[in-house]
Amino acid sequence: RLPLCIRSRTPSLRSSMSSSTPEVSVYTAATQNGWKPLMFLEEAGIEYKLVYIDFDKREQKSEWYLKINPNGRIPALIDHSNGDYIVMESNAILMYLADKYKRFIPEDPKLRWDCMQWLFFQTGGVGPMMGQAMYFQRIAAPNGHNDEFAIRRYVDESRRLLEVLDKHLDGRTWMVGDDYSIVDMAMYTYPKCTFWAKVSVEGLPNLKAWLARIDARPLTRKALLLPEPRPAFWGEGDVAAIEAQNSARFSTDVKKD
Repeated sequence: RLPLCIRSRTPSLRSSMSSSTPEVSVYTAATQNGWKPLMFLEEAGIEYKLVYIDFDKREQKSEWYLKINPNGRIPALIDHSNGDYIVMESNAILMYLADKYKRFIPEDPKLRWDCMQWLFFQTGGVGPMMGQAMYFQRIAAPNGHNDEFAIRRYVDESRRLLEVLDKHLDGRTWMVGDDYSIVDMAMYTYPKCTFWAKVSVEGLPNLKAWLARIDARPLTRKALLLPEPRPAFWGEGDVAAIEAQNSARFSTDVKKD
């Protein structure tokens, strides 16, 4: 069996299609959003081409990548079997892949809408709030901008949202219905990294049990090592070195007046 992931560091809008060329290419990096399509593709056993976007080189802002994602963010996907159709935004990619491969999404209409509601909850709540908690503590503060009001706001709101998840997961194995779905994939990556956001999960037994169930999935563990391992996000390895590297990468993101 061919390896599911074919790595590439060469930017390309089009792949020369052949019998051995994967149907999809994923442009991504090792971040909470960047892992989501990799989790799906690994779990589904679908061969794909992985293109690593190097933040140190600011490839996400390069002219060639902005033709793929005009927002200059990762991840993005190109479906070569569908006329090189481009999909950006991590949860939109999960929805696209679920519809394309008929995997990890319920067929029942009400359960599908349950999926949509929780995907939007993640998109508009858990992701942005925890992302800002990470930004102000792991990027802004090391660069000399220690905004205690913003930190408290985003940490507290992140904790509140995790409490919503904990309550929802009471008596449930997975987020929606009886099966692991794209909602679990979408929701997992930020709570997995509560260490990096400095948000406590104490007193949230249902959330912790759900995280442990996903942690135990071998293909999810594999996806979290791509395109490169970042165990510091969950408190392992050289946390200080990764924080220094991460804060330096984005030190120029705030424009001077």
